Amino acid sequence: MKKNLLIFLSVLTVSACTQKTTIKAEKNDIKDTVVTEFKPADIKEQILYQRGVEAAIWGMPAVNFQLMYDAFSKINGNYNQVVIWPKLLDWKNQTLTPNPDVIYLMPFFNTEKTGPVVLEIPPADTGVFNGSIMTYWQNSIQDVGPGGVDKGKGGKYLFIPPGYDKSKIPSGYIELQSNTYRGYALLRSVLKSGSDIDVAAAVAYAKRIKVYPLSEVSKKPTTQFVDASEQVYESNIPFDFTFYKILNEIIQEEPWLERDKAMIDILKSIGIERGKPFKEEERTKEILTAAAKTARSWLDSNLEETAPFFKGTHWVFPVTAEFGKNIQGDYLIADSYPTGNRGLLYTVGFFSAKHIGESQYYLMQIVDKDGNPLDGNSSYKLNVPANVPVKQYWSMTV
Repeated sequence: MKKNLLIFLSVLTVSACTQKTTIKAEKNDIKDTVVTEFKPADIKEQILYQRGVEAAIWGMPAVNFQLMYDAFSKINGNYNQVVIWPKLLDWKNQTLTPNPDVIYLMPFFNTEKTGPVVLEIPPADTGVFNGSIMTYWQNSIQDVGPGGVDKGKGGKYLFIPPGYDKSKIPSGYIELQSNTYRGYALLRSVLKSGSDIDVAAAVAYAKRIKVYPLSEVSKKPTTQFVDASEQVYESNIPFDFTFYKILNEIIQEEPWLERDKAMIDILKSIGIERGKPFKEEERTKEILTAAAKTARSWLDSNLEETAPFFKGTHWVFPVTAEFGKNIQGDYLIADSYPTGNRGLLYTVGFFSAKHIGESQYYLMQIVDKDGNPLDGNSSYKLNVPANVPVKQYWSMTV
């Protein structure tokens, strides 16, 4: 996909968020990749390549999550703590959808040893949150804040590990059953304006959240916030052999979900198997690097072919109705598992809302009005009609 610029237009209803994609100064022409150079020596290499492509598409949201956690770990963060950017974001935030118009914070959960973890969300009084709580597959379990289950009243959300005896849970919690031990929440503390006073107020509101294991509730534990504002937080998707090393990390840490067991043998054939080391042989590196680049090219082509949201325009909403139903239905929809659209989504962003389009909505564009790829060397004009129909704010980010 030939592109230098990508524009996100966020239209927000109950509460608001925006997204920005980091732009790399490179041409992603097919001739610049290893894809056209790969020639299998035999059928085994051909299968390794093909299965590497499928593994990359399938594993995209998990790798996306792991990259964000690994970036947190590099700045001395840990599970059941919160990474926060108490300043408006700049280039140092290299997540896939950074936004300079809100205060970002992300609690990362791990319930494998601690048991259920509590996330306390304050009422929408001096501030407001927009966000969701997700598994490591970035499958939203529930939205929070005015657009979520607490409806702005605040509440104690409980991230529950698989197999946990719910009879042990006291009353007063919003129970969120997860099918993974690990997960995270993406929370945006919405600004009233960009003034120093309003930024400080949004940060103060953000720090009213609490994260702690349910087992420690009587100890009144302190929530640990890690300031990432002065650190490079690198979590761009690496479309090379590194991708599979990161995928192996999460495969080693989490048990297989029933829905994904068909991938066990496929990953085994490329060297990823629970309980065993991932061997880094030179020829395998070459083949899987080519596979990752092919997966990227295929996902990029799907983005380019997405039908326009408005007839006669090039604005698109890169999420299918099938994907939305699966997010709401915890991927239990009969005869449906949209790994292709899911893979596409997590190459350009992170996070999923439980109820897509209710608390926020995103449109994006990668070409101009004539269908030519947006170019960083050119200037463009965006015409916005008056009276944008939102309750809190809207934003456009390049």
